Amino acid sequence: MSNSLAADLALLLDRDLSKLADELGMYPDDTSVWRVGGTIANSAGTLALHLVGNLEAYVGTFAETGYVRDRDAEFRDRDVPREELLEHIARCRRSVANGLATLTDAQMLEPYPKDLPERFRGWTTHRFLTHLAGHFLWHLGQIDYHRRLLVESLGA
Repeated sequence: MSNSLAADLALLLDRDLSKLADELGMYPDDTSVWRVGGTIANSAGTLALHLVGNLEAYVGTFAETGYVRDRDAEFRDRDVPREELLEHIARCRRSVANGLATLTDAQMLEPYPKDLPERFRGWTTHRFLTHLAGHFLWHLGQIDYHRRLLVESLGA
């Protein structure tokens, strides 16, 4: 693997997408992936859909996958079987790898070339994709805690 900004991000995002799949696999069953309670509004399944949607939309787009994001569905859809979530993650891993493989260091240092929410406009591709990697890890940590607390409460 080359030593480039995009290659570094590809390596880290692939690692983190793999960990997301591992986390979902450690839930006791499909139903528990979708459990919420107390002040927890987003299930692990919801966060997984959101993370994949985010990366497909903003990183996979460089691979011209044709992915069309439905952010509202990421937070609305429920009871998607774990196997289907894992398929989404596997597809996202390919999209991210292929998308980042198209970027040079020079392109990474240019403004992100596609439409972004207002607060990110003008950011370089590198800064925005680094932000996405941090955002991914924040939610991955939430999933880990969600799973451990859930399993503990179930006595499993």
